[in-house]
Amino acid sequence: MSKYDAAVAAGKARYQDLELAKSNAASVKEYVLQNLPELLLQFEQNAVDNGAEVVWAENTEQLIEQLIDLLNNEQCKTLVKSKSMVTEEIELNQHLSQEGIESVETDLGEFIVQVAGEKPYHIVTPAMHKSKQDIADLFHQHFKTDPNLSAEQLTGFVRQLLRQKFINADVGITGANFLCAAEGAVAVTENEGNAFLSASFPKLHIVITGIEKVLPGISDLPLFWPLLAAHGTGQQLTVYSNLFFGPKKDDEVDGPERMVIFLLDNKRTELYQNSTAKDALKCIRCGACLNACPVYKNIGGYTYNTTYSGPVGSVISPYLNGFEGYNHLSFASSLCGKCEEVCPVKIPLAKLLVYNRQKAQPHQGLSEKSVGVFLYKILKNRLLMNGFGGRFNTWLSRRFGSSFIGKQKSLSPFASKTFNAQWKKHIKR
Repeated sequence: MSKYDAAVAAGKARYQDLELAKSNAASVKEYVLQNLPELLLQFEQNAVDNGAEVVWAENTEQLIEQLIDLLNNEQCKTLVKSKSMVTEEIELNQHLSQEGIESVETDLGEFIVQVAGEKPYHIVTPAMHKSKQDIADLFHQHFKTDPNLSAEQLTGFVRQLLRQKFINADVGITGANFLCAAEGAVAVTENEGNAFLSASFPKLHIVITGIEKVLPGISDLPLFWPLLAAHGTGQQLTVYSNLFFGPKKDDEVDGPERMVIFLLDNKRTELYQNSTAKDALKCIRCGACLNACPVYKNIGGYTYNTTYSGPVGSVISPYLNGFEGYNHLSFASSLCGKCEEVCPVKIPLAKLLVYNRQKAQPHQGLSEKSVGVFLYKILKNRLLMNGFGGRFNTWLSRRFGSSFIGKQKSLSPFASKTFNAQWKKHIKR
């Protein structure tokens, strides 16, 4: 994480006026939210005019059903896919496996966690939690490679393995960083070239994306692509910036013969209808708020137990998955405001977390509410805190603390003597 902090600082330093760029991006995203239905219909019409097919999906079940029908009609047995958080959201690989379809992750980080049978740890760098030796041992276990391979050799091994997958795949699946409404184009930015190969080698290119990814047009990309790169990895631009305008034309040699774009709602419309919380739909998935968040740095991506982690994940997950099971994420923040400070589209994340906490209260059980009220009355009263003593306070925190911080962590013990008592003794000396 510290290496990313240094890289991102250097990336931001290239801007003459970073705040102006962020304000401009926020303004464009505000325009998108005000005109989302119209922009989506414009994108659909222009994408169809380009020769692509557009399919709308209200939820995961509807998308999977339509996608499986499409893949079966294509007699697909193997597909390659580039990194996409939306496909993680719908657990695409698990559904395809149940249908006997091999889905191969072609992003190096995603490939690593797929081999390990894990979920992405971070929305930008999925295998951030693994060391080089962890990966060498993993590949040795699954592919019988030398456990002492260098990082370059490990990368070379995956490159050669994936080359054959690209050549033999029946279908390629990508996500979308942005949808350009005026041109009906899909914008995908990446560092490894795997998205371009996934889209161009197979005969069928499938795009799966959320409806919030739309922008007015290609003219907005010179603003958004550098902001995404600088805040995500510190780069001036990611290595490959792809624009897909549909299947190959009659006068083109390369490219897919067919292109199908799935536009997923999955409760985004419900979030959009919330006049306060809909600001979260401005997110461009740069990961900056995760890297800056002191809570994320201490507990890591897996602790959130949801597709989207960190501050923005804590905001949107309760809406996408239900407050009943995810209301606790609203409290996974110190409200320090660092996430707001670094957000390239100026999402008021701390404000939205506080708003979610208010919405989460009706979903708390009676025991949670009772313990919360009891602890609040104790903790806000200095006389009660001092009166019970350190041992009792330690017992109390360990007895009920798991309701708030989980069973994986424990609170530090209270001092046997309060600060007040120690200070009085010091003054007497």
